[in-house]
Amino acid sequence: MFDVYLNHKRDLLVVRQGSSMPLGDTSGRWQKRKRRVANVSDEIKSTVQRQGYYMRKRSELKTN
Repeated sequence: MFDVYLNHKRDLLVVRQGSSMPLGDTSGRWQKRKRRVANVSDEIKSTVQRQGYYMRKRSELKTN
């Protein structure tokens, strides 16, 4: 399972359940979603395994 955090800009941060936030002093801007996520995409899962977290800015979601 994974914990999902969003910030005021709606950026996305995914970490393994129970893991600490990797961003240190900027962690005050992130809010944890109340619902945990059981399944994520293969891209997110592999990045969390490698780095310990997955972060994506909302601007990366926009398509031209």
